[in-house]
Amino acid sequence: MSTTQWWQEPVIYQIYPRSFQDSNGDGVGDIPGITSRIPYLANLGIQAIWLSPVYQSPNDDNGYDISDYRAIMDEFGTMADFDELLAEATKHNIKIIMDLVVNHTSDEHEWFKQARSSKDNPYRDYYIWKDAQGFEDDGTPIPPTNWIAAFSPSTWEWDETTQQFYLHMFSIKQPDLNWENPKVREEVYDVMRFWLDKGVAVFRMDVINLISKDQSYPDDLAVTAGSKDNSLIMAANGPRVHEFLHEMYTEVLSKYPVLTVGETPCVTTADGLLYTGFDREELQTLFQFEHMGVDSNPDPMIGKWNDTRFQLVDLKRILTKWQDDLSGKAWNALYWNNHDQPRAVSRFGNDSPEHRVRSAKMLGTTLHMMQGTPYIYQGEELGMTNVFFEDINDYNDIEIHDNYRKLVDSGTVSHENMMRYISASGRDNARTPMQWDNSKHAGFTDGTPWLKLNPRYTEINADQALSDKESVFYHYKKLIELRQNHPIIINGIYKLLDSDDVAVYAYLRRGTGESEGETLLVISNFTDQLVERDYGYDTASAELLISNYEDAPTDNVLRPYESVVYRFTA
Repeated sequence: MSTTQWWQEPVIYQIYPRSFQDSNGDGVGDIPGITSRIPYLANLGIQAIWLSPVYQSPNDDNGYDISDYRAIMDEFGTMADFDELLAEATKHNIKIIMDLVVNHTSDEHEWFKQARSSKDNPYRDYYIWKDAQGFEDDGTPIPPTNWIAAFSPSTWEWDETTQQFYLHMFSIKQPDLNWENPKVREEVYDVMRFWLDKGVAVFRMDVINLISKDQSYPDDLAVTAGSKDNSLIMAANGPRVHEFLHEMYTEVLSKYPVLTVGETPCVTTADGLLYTGFDREELQTLFQFEHMGVDSNPDPMIGKWNDTRFQLVDLKRILTKWQDDLSGKAWNALYWNNHDQPRAVSRFGNDSPEHRVRSAKMLGTTLHMMQGTPYIYQGEELGMTNVFFEDINDYNDIEIHDNYRKLVDSGTVSHENMMRYISASGRDNARTPMQWDNSKHAGFTDGTPWLKLNPRYTEINADQALSDKESVFYHYKKLIELRQNHPIIINGIYKLLDSDDVAVYAYLRRGTGESEGETLLVISNFTDQLVERDYGYDTASAELLISNYEDAPTDNVLRPYESVVYRFTA
């Protein structure tokens, strides 16, 4: 791709609606609350908002179990509220991204209600049904495979009425759609057209690489060996997935000026090129999770649950591989955190009072200077941190509770260790309410919040950040401005420096096209120590593009969590 496309330019802000802003005192964030904060987002400078699902849902998985794709969840408001949000965002030149969740529906969706009513119902083949392998001595049906679901012990749930199992890769209330059925695909395309015709500009596609299953349904050998982790890999990158996505492109996406980003667990860079290659006519970019596994438990039977610190060399190797392998051929999505991940400053930086602000800025600089589309998750621009709740019942997330049962009740992990793991790795770290001010409930609600607040809201909140010109907020604002003013940040070629350095992440961006002759040198100290580094560039003659200190390093000595970007011109 020789020229920059519009969809490569924006910085995107993710909102988890339930936790962003409550407007009516019921303790749950809503669409009018989001609309009221559009000026705040416009001040930050973002160009698009990704909304986690706002569709009608019984909320078994906080909106990712959809019962009606053309209706707004009652707790979040009405379609008129959504239209008002769209209009207000448009006034501020902000696009709206919808979360397209079409690997599965809710079991309360009308399609599934019909499907489970009888084997000969017209909607039966909208979902995946299998006979039992056999029956235990007590009459318990044996599932078709040994797969473990993300949120339950098995991916198969027995339906008494029709005497078959249905497949659910996630919760038992999230039955998987049967994409082998062309009627299902056309239903999905109609849903997409509905929202695109409303003016939605972007789709983030939830676990989109799971939609094609190997029709032989083999057992998961890792589970056979004793793993208690989920079996998503058994559904990932299936035999017809590229056929389905190309059809989606042909039937819908090619007819609208739309950006697509696919959430794709269990992918390699080779897979990434197949999904997002510039000549592939499938997706434009994707979320990969390889760097999100950099601190997973060394025991593969436990999966992500861990509280051990990541190794910078491993993180650099993974991010560099994605930068290098997609360069000139496809496009990266850049992110540190989202609604499913712990807070970046606690995970990759240092959330102590002494280093939180500095390390949060360092992380922002390191990521935003890479090639790809940067995503900011709500509160990241404030340096919001992980939380520790002492009582498991203070956590809401279905994944947390399911894995607590799997790992603690089985004796695999102790209660004490699991509570530490949850604080380090759990999804509710990202879902505690947005911290707007230091008043009761952090300005999120006048009622009782649906999830407990992070107690650090009194020191970490938007009011405080907006009143401090040296805050994380204004650093992110400057990063966004730099992206708009310096094409090299979008089109420059990435080159890692010193891959074996355990303390510093340094890389170059070399200009191409309109930025030919320019070079950026990005240097980030990931430690709380003074370190000395010399990369052979005369930084005294360069432009200091951005720094998280008030001045540039002296004598090549980097201070704790220091991050600088130098710009050289030929």
